[in-house]
Amino acid sequence: MPIRRLDRTQTEFVAVDDRRREPRVPAEGIVHLYPDDPGLRAVVGVLLDVSAGGFRAAHDCAELKTGDELGFVHPQGFGRARIMWNRIVGGRLESGFLVLTES
Repeated sequence: MPIRRLDRTQTEFVAVDDRRREPRVPAEGIVHLYPDDPGLRAVVGVLLDVSAGGFRAAHDCAELKTGDELGFVHPQGFGRARIMWNRIVGGRLESGFLVLTES
């Protein structure tokens, strides 16, 4: 990861793999995720940010996999989304979602 020195006391880490095409706006509220897999329960998470084409949420469901499609409801909208990535940050799961259809 490249490092950019801001001054003698600050360092900024810049991610080279950041492929965002749209600006993200911080968001908050509860997100409800409804997996298509009948073996998975509905998941309640926390909305972290939104963009014109997607959103990021923290949750506790390790069974959600990249490529899974599901229904969602959060304060900014509802519809169908695909999980584009998953990661663990600070001991919690985060996923990035591409909105497929929104109402």
